[in-house]
Amino acid sequence: MKSLLSDIRIKYNTFSKAQKRLADYILCEPEKVTLLSITELAGKGDTSETTVMRLLKKLEYDSYQVFRINLAKELTEKPGETLNEELSEEDGLATIKKKVIKHNVTAINDLEQTLSEDTIAEFLEFLAASKRVLFFGVGASASISQDALHKFGNIGINVCSHPDPHQMNIICAHSTPDDLFIAVSHTGESQEVLNAVSIARKNGSKIISLTSYSNSSLAKMSDLYLLSSTNDKKYHSEAMASRIVQLTIIDILYIATFMQNEDVYFEEMNKSRIAVALNKT
Repeated sequence: MKSLLSDIRIKYNTFSKAQKRLADYILCEPEKVTLLSITELAGKGDTSETTVMRLLKKLEYDSYQVFRINLAKELTEKPGETLNEELSEEDGLATIKKKVIKHNVTAINDLEQTLSEDTIAEFLEFLAASKRVLFFGVGASASISQDALHKFGNIGINVCSHPDPHQMNIICAHSTPDDLFIAVSHTGESQEVLNAVSIARKNGSKIISLTSYSNSSLAKMSDLYLLSSTNDKKYHSEAMASRIVQLTIIDILYIATFMQNEDVYFEEMNKSRIAVALNKT
């Protein structure tokens, strides 16, 4: 059975404001929810029973009772793994450290549901069919693209990455159907990235996006999207956790690629190591 709380975090951005209030309460107080009636839960979210049922529909539940039973089962089977406490102004350094680590670990664990083996296999097919891979992102996402450039370039794959929007558009203007464009954007709404994707699409390039929102403009423009979704926190934003998740996704894709042709890529990696060694004393 898939994790119910993980499913809430994954789909959080698709909820209405009232549904998010309910989701926040469920995520923060899951044990209490197992003891509440649907009317009582609606009251905790300052909303209606109808809103509760609409939320459950998005979580693929037709029965509130079944929802409570499955939640209780999850809490019993994975004690301590389900709680993801919000930071508060009163927290000391030890508590801050503990909660931030917990939030990031939870976000990475959610990849068990958001990143399927079929999606990884599809990525590998796109990569194998391409002659060049373009990793693009701006702002904080630029660092994710640079990390991907380093890893995939290290094993001899023809890759490039530019954080400058003008350079991105210039490169995409000369892209071809043999190019694979991998766009990184937490929100999926970064205009610079969307402009570059639009140009590359017109030239027939394949588009893969790394984003937190399946309903974002970037995801809709992509041939394949990889989700790094995680719900927001007051002090520890979803963008912070999604960065850790995106780096983990890049690691998974890199290792999966490497293992497909280990002998060849190991030889290419050794070439990179020898080249880098020239700069070391």
